[in-house]
Amino acid sequence: MSTQPDQGPDQRLSLDTAAARNLATTTKTPPQMREISPRWLLRVLPWVDVTGGVYRVNRRLTYAVGGGRVSFSNTGSRVRVVPPSLTELPPLHGLDDDRVLDTLAGLFEQREFERGDTIVRAGRPADELVLIARGKATKLQAGRYGDRVVLGSLAGGDQAGSDLQAGGAVWEYTLEAGTACTVLALPWEEFHAVASQSPALREHLARHRARRAAPQNRWGEAEIVTAAGHRGETTLPGTFADYDPGPREYELSVSQTVLRVHTRVSDLYNQPMDQQEQQLRLTIQAVRESQERELVNNPDFGLLHQAHPGQRVYTRTGPPGPDDLDELLCRRKKSRFFLAHPRAIAAFHRECSARGVYPDSAEVEGSWVTAWRGVPILPCDKIPITRAGTSSILVLRTGEEDQGVVGLFQKGVPGEREPGLSVKFTGIDARAVASYQVSAYYSVAVLVPDALGVLEDVEVAR
Repeated sequence: MSTQPDQGPDQRLSLDTAAARNLATTTKTPPQMREISPRWLLRVLPWVDVTGGVYRVNRRLTYAVGGGRVSFSNTGSRVRVVPPSLTELPPLHGLDDDRVLDTLAGLFEQREFERGDTIVRAGRPADELVLIARGKATKLQAGRYGDRVVLGSLAGGDQAGSDLQAGGAVWEYTLEAGTACTVLALPWEEFHAVASQSPALREHLARHRARRAAPQNRWGEAEIVTAAGHRGETTLPGTFADYDPGPREYELSVSQTVLRVHTRVSDLYNQPMDQQEQQLRLTIQAVRESQERELVNNPDFGLLHQAHPGQRVYTRTGPPGPDDLDELLCRRKKSRFFLAHPRAIAAFHRECSARGVYPDSAEVEGSWVTAWRGVPILPCDKIPITRAGTSSILVLRTGEEDQGVVGLFQKGVPGEREPGLSVKFTGIDARAVASYQVSAYYSVAVLVPDALGVLEDVEVAR
């Protein structure tokens, strides 16, 4: 009769799982990466094939030039205009005289205002040029029934009064400090004193006055003269559509890297997953992320930098509210979508909840996203958030047929793996390392200024 040995507390009766795993086949996932985002901008932009590598945007001749933002430097509390940036002012646009610009920059007087202070008052003589160096100011006007009407806001780099050089001009609105503001002011009397001593500036101002006097529509384009409402055999006006002699050209930019894979890895460790393909898949994802980041932030062609000053607006209270998005929408027709950082979208939801307003929803490519007035609000984590906790919200009209925003790429590049993206084998070096060049070619063009708008200084940290 057999007997079983006594079982101790640590004695096993069968093979344990740790040992059994040595004979088992594991189920593996492909390599994962956290960097991959929805990349909505790349998905919803209409893309134009640029066969020659350059995309030229032809427009009608525009007389209204300048209107950009002035830059500032500071030494302690002392703020000074960066002289070359004065050419962003319409009267000085295109002036190429550093000595004159340096002189003008030194004539600005610095003033400090607290919230609620009046910077300029409607009806008073417009005898100076005003630059907002820091803070935000609100343009106010008396309404028809005695109430105050908000015309808009000015913030760092904006200017007021550049179109009021003529003697006897008065301010048409009141400019009130919405926050603590640092303002630089230049009396027109001192400006004209400099002009009287500079032939180059006098000639430049004469050309500027001639441009302003030329027939133009309310967008500053050379006017196409038409006759309407006449009867009988009226002599019709002759006209033509003049073109901009210096159209902007967009060259395709590139995001590139060289992927290296040791041949031993691809030869011996290629099952059950292709090592080379997995390396390429992850690298291509990173290149596409870089592409979207450049389309938003590149200082030359990025959307945040291409927005026209007239299409940049500021929030009324700080966080993005329904009124602010309405202000963006009313400045253009056929808005296709908003683009905002996820935290900015969350801030908009908080504002809607606080007001008892419910935003819409819209379906985009099978996904449901937040919408406002039927326009989808798409998340994009490439839009930066500043240290002060502010961001921007963009709105776009897209497509060539609607004179909107279009993405640029080139079909059929050598080694094309995806549209506009190529993978080229560049050889094996003496260390048996194979190299693959991964390149994505792209850019983005704004066909007319009102195709793109930006809501700036959006508070997302409140």
